[in-house]
Amino acid sequence: MTVYFIGAGPGDPDLITVKGLRLLRQCPVIIYAGSLVPAALLEGHRAERVINSAALDLGAIIGEIAQAHAQGQDVARVHSGDPSLYGAMGEQIRHLRALGIPFEIVPGVTAVAACAALLEAELTLPGVSQTVILTRYGTRSPMPKGEALADLARHRATMAIHLGVSHLPAIVNTLVPSYGVDCPVAVIHKATWPEQDWVTGTLGTIQAQAAGKGFQRSALIIVGWVLGNEVFEDSALYRAGRAHLYRAE
Repeated sequence: MTVYFIGAGPGDPDLITVKGLRLLRQCPVIIYAGSLVPAALLEGHRAERVINSAALDLGAIIGEIAQAHAQGQDVARVHSGDPSLYGAMGEQIRHLRALGIPFEIVPGVTAVAACAALLEAELTLPGVSQTVILTRYGTRSPMPKGEALADLARHRATMAIHLGVSHLPAIVNTLVPSYGVDCPVAVIHKATWPEQDWVTGTLGTIQAQAAGKGFQRSALIIVGWVLGNEVFEDSALYRAGRAHLYRAE
C-alpha cells in the first residue's frame, strides 16, 4: 500500500502528468483538494471511495489514509498545482512517517509555470533576471525572518507572489522602492481554468487595472523585468561558435 501525493496541475485537466493520471484512475481511494482540483480529472476513476478533503481537518485526513492502509488500499492524495508548494503536504508526510505508512510524491505543473505560459514569458532572461522567487504574502501567519516581502524585493529578481491579490495595494507599496513604478507586473486569476482572466501593467498602474476585475482569491502576482521584455542577450546555449558536449565549435 502506498499514498501517492499527486500534483493535479494548475487547472487544465490535460496538465496533469501521465503518471499522475494513471495513478488517479487506478487507486481504490482518492482524497482530493476540493474545488482546487478540476472535476474532469476524476472522470474515469475506479475508486471505491472518493473523499473531498476540503471539509476535513488534518486528523480526519490522516484517519482516512490510516483506514486505507489497514485495508491495503493505495491512496491517490490529489493536490492542486505541485504538492511541494503551499500544499500542506509536509504535515501529512510527518504523520505518515510516524505511522509507518509508505508514500510517494508525483510532481505537478505549478501555477507559476501556467501563468508564464499564459503571459508568453520566460521568467529567466540572460542579463535581466536569472532568479525566480516564489513566495506568499504573509497575513494569517508571519513570514520567517528574512523572508518579508521587502527583504525579498531587494534582490530585484523575478517574483511570483501567492495568496496576496486581496492585498495588492500593500504589495505594490512594498515593491516600488526596490523595483520602481515602471516595473512590469501581471495579476493572473485561475490560469488554465475556463474562467481564467488576467491584467498586465506596471507597479504604477496595476492597482487601477485590477480594481475592476474583482479578483479575491486563486490569483497569482508576477513582477519583474522579464515580462514583455525584448531587450536581452541571446543565451550562450545556442550561440554560434560556442562548442559544448553535443556541438562542435
